[in-house]
Amino acid sequence: MSDLNLQDNNDVDNKIRLQLYLARCGVASRRGSEVFITDGRVIVNGAIVTELGTKVSLEDVVLVDGKQVTLEEKKRYVLLNKPAGYVCSLADEKNRPVAADLLKPHFSERLYNVGRLDMFSQGLIIFTNDGEFAKEISHPSSGIEKEYLVETSLPIPFHLSEKFMKGIRIDDVFYKCRKAEQLSARQIKIVLVEGKNREIRRVFEEFEIGIKSLTRTRIGTIAMDDLEVGQYREITKTEIENLRSLI
Repeated sequence: MSDLNLQDNNDVDNKIRLQLYLARCGVASRRGSEVFITDGRVIVNGAIVTELGTKVSLEDVVLVDGKQVTLEEKKRYVLLNKPAGYVCSLADEKNRPVAADLLKPHFSERLYNVGRLDMFSQGLIIFTNDGEFAKEISHPSSGIEKEYLVETSLPIPFHLSEKFMKGIRIDDVFYKCRKAEQLSARQIKIVLVEGKNREIRRVFEEFEIGIKSLTRTRIGTIAMDDLEVGQYREITKTEIENLRSLI
């Protein structure tokens, strides 16, 4: 019962907001849980709930997509080297391979991805059932760097790095990387902080340069090291603390 922890809610009725409850059940981040609610996928005590202000207690029966969810007793933090061809979502309406499914045989907890990698990219992505942790490190204001290695089909224009670091506006969206270092004629290392949707791909499309492979090699202080494609490992307590220290 004590796991509910109501200190940040100032409640006296032992209830918390539904989206926070779902996050602590490992359903999704708090923001992601809000989408589950507004989409009508959450049932409380037999009734569909779509109001974000709804509060629940430990005595309430909460279902998501027809399955009861309960507070996770153990927090998990897992690093996966996602293969290309897998999508980052809990389910896919097009029946494409889902990255989270690579972890399901190994963990009883419901783990979800923190941030995303597009289907055709590979590399590091964190999975957890700790909604508060996910919110902390995925928020644009966290300042956590993400490093990518890009290999292209054509030589990279020498001015691409400089323009990307200064900032490029494409279709009314402003893209700017923290660092871009060209390693060879067709290979470049890029560091992002905020990381807008398909940012690197959109910038390279603007320069009419095709991408052969895009690999995320680092998240903050956590590097790929010898983690092979498709492999995973649990993130250590020290690594979690080091990540949080960057925020």
